[in-house]
Amino acid sequence: MIERCLVKLQLKMDWIERFSEVISKNKWHRYFYTLCRLLLSYAFIVAGVVKIVGERFASGLSELHPMGAFLTALHETGFYYTFIGIVQLIAGVLLVIRRTAVLGALIYFPIILNICVLSIAVRFEGSLFPTPLMVLANGYILAWNYPKWKFIVPWINTENNTSREAVVDSRFPIGFFSVVLASVLGVYALAQYGFDIVPRNSKADCFTQYVGTVHEAAAREFCECVHDEGTNLDQCLENFQNSKARPN
Repeated sequence: MIERCLVKLQLKMDWIERFSEVISKNKWHRYFYTLCRLLLSYAFIVAGVVKIVGERFASGLSELHPMGAFLTALHETGFYYTFIGIVQLIAGVLLVIRRTAVLGALIYFPIILNICVLSIAVRFEGSLFPTPLMVLANGYILAWNYPKWKFIVPWINTENNTSREAVVDSRFPIGFFSVVLASVLGVYALAQYGFDIVPRNSKADCFTQYVGTVHEAAAREFCECVHDEGTNLDQCLENFQNSKARPN
């Protein structure tokens, strides 16, 4: 069983290696790779500086908001909050430098994945759309640099490695960028319509989600539960579902 799983993992890693070889030779992929590096780097450098100077990230959020409560607690951890900012800044700087991009991407990935999962868990619309795309972009950078870090994966066979030829392919990869566009639209659709209700950033915005519908009262109770009472999000969601289920 274990051997069979390792064989399947090896096959998947072989696919990543072939993909890495193809994209590294294409002119358009090189432009996209550089764009991903710069955008991800900018995002973490800005976020890192905010933490290093001691400002609370997304300071406009109420402390009763699920994400606001988390960020407030994180801000009050003192030097740990500063440490996170330093790591983000280092990852951003390493990512923008071509020779150190793979190290920056390896540091970047677990951080942005954690932020993405957190955003989904608390339904924070401020990062529901960008963070999944940042995870995908980080994964693309890691795939590009796969030959540089694959040696740390214990089950990968590295005996028959072939060097990459210095050949540049100028053909536009329509299939790949169609997948990129579909991914952006899919993530946007999930961020906008993937949840029956979200806290939004303020109570006024939260109220607008079910205005004029039969569930307007239930939505109002949810928004007050989150923004006025500061009740646990799961409890507010459970109350909302129960209110929707009650006959009008």
